[in-house]
Amino acid sequence: MASSSFDRQAVANGKNEFRKKKPKPENRDESELLTVPDGWKEPAFSKEDNPRGLLEESSFATLFPKYREAYLKECWPLVQKALNEHHINATLDLIEGSMTVCTTKKTFDPYIIIRARDLIKLLARSVSFEQAVRILQDDVACDIIKIGSLVRNKERFVKRRQRLIGPKGSTLKALELLTNCYIMVQGNTVSVIGPFSGLKEVRKVVLDTMKNIHPIYNIKTLMIKRELAKDSELRSQSWERFLPQFKHKNVNKRKEPKKKTVKKEYTPFPPPQPESQIDKELASGEYFLKASQKKRQKMEAIKAKQAEALSKRQEERNKAFIPPKEKPVVKPKEASTENKIDVAAIKEKVKKAKNKKLGALSAEEVKLKMEADEKKKKKKR
Repeated sequence: MASSSFDRQAVANGKNEFRKKKPKPENRDESELLTVPDGWKEPAFSKEDNPRGLLEESSFATLFPKYREAYLKECWPLVQKALNEHHINATLDLIEGSMTVCTTKKTFDPYIIIRARDLIKLLARSVSFEQAVRILQDDVACDIIKIGSLVRNKERFVKRRQRLIGPKGSTLKALELLTNCYIMVQGNTVSVIGPFSGLKEVRKVVLDTMKNIHPIYNIKTLMIKRELAKDSELRSQSWERFLPQFKHKNVNKRKEPKKKTVKKEYTPFPPPQPESQIDKELASGEYFLKASQKKRQKMEAIKAKQAEALSKRQEERNKAFIPPKEKPVVKPKEASTENKIDVAAIKEKVKKAKNKKLGALSAEEVKLKMEADEKKKKKKR
């Protein structure tokens, strides 16, 4: 018994030592664990990861429109070559107008058939082979956005789709540069190829545009987000304070009717019964009159109306003969005594001006000059 208790104690001590020796997890920030380091890429799926291959054969088929037949016929050898590298068979049926992809015994990547299905879907939606073949890469995805059922009116749908493309494709080009995606607008669908983050942004912009929100607002927010993403300090913070808040200005108000009907107060009692013609005659006393008297009253009423209308007509005719009111004649105001002109004083001034010549001496000055000349002559003698 003593030996067994000693053994148990030794085992317990060993367990405690093992627990103490366990390495403690390092204290790291949640932001460091959640963020993906720059330049990191997921390792490619190779044959070593799945050496036995697939158990069952999978296949996908899709139809394509008639106008894509000529292009698909030209580029189909390139499509087969690209898919054969991943051990996928591709067949083109021009009679049915369909494309089919299926796995083989050598296929080792289970997800490559989904990428092959996306490839033929993109080719059917007027995407060029050069862009569609990128979907076979691991870091590239695609999204086909259906916009045909978002707007009922055909003219409005065409206008909003054109707004998404922009003048000479400028809006679409700006979206491609900001999201690193290839965008193709064709018919009732928008095909997008690029990274997952870009696909999410493009889908939001496309759906907002079809809901009558101009794409320029979303492009502005994307530009701001792109600049904020460069700053490592702001990665773990909220960006709401930096993003613009756009308000809807063109709110359609309900048109008010010209004639407004005012609702009467509710009463549980029915409205009073309107008076009949007999009741009105009884009230006025006409009911008890003879037929000849009733006829005479009617004639008198008609004659009174005719006389009134005649008098009004005569007044309107006489208006043309009434002379218009003349304006009162304004008499010229007499000159006030204060402002009277002194004619005699003006005549004297004129006479003096005539007698005076420009630069000539007055009569007194001439006499003085004559006397001075005579005195000089006498002194000389």
